[in-house]
Amino acid sequence: MAYGLIPLINGKQEEFADITVNILGVPFVTVQSIEYSDVQEMKNVYGAGNRVVGRVYGNFTPSAKIKILAKEVASLQAVAIGGVIQNIPEFNIVVTYIDDAYAPVKHTWRNVRFINNGRTSSTGDGEIVCEMDLIISHVEFN
Repeated sequence: MAYGLIPLINGKQEEFADITVNILGVPFVTVQSIEYSDVQEMKNVYGAGNRVVGRVYGNFTPSAKIKILAKEVASLQAVAIGGVIQNIPEFNIVVTYIDDAYAPVKHTWRNVRFINNGRTSSTGDGEIVCEMDLIISHVEFN
């Protein structure tokens, strides 16, 4: 009797384990989390009556945040003028992962600068984590 494989209903899903983050052209392996978005301002327009008659669109507001272990932040400080990562001039961050067809997907954060340099650690933690807020011009969702 032959047993066939039961296919996954939704196939392979994107997952954190597939993510590669390149900062200044170097893959950072201690990235613990990433967060990024590109939100467009939208507003309904009203006319006669109480229903929407149109919509107007405003600016995009990009945001990005990354958590990295302190050891790799120290390597960024080593290349920064005066050891201050906020002095690193604009650069791009490339986030790549594998989609459900096992093809690479690339998102590029453009014109990135670090806003802060801090550390977070608590009792029981085995590592020191740096949550870095970033300022970016936009995200290219390729």
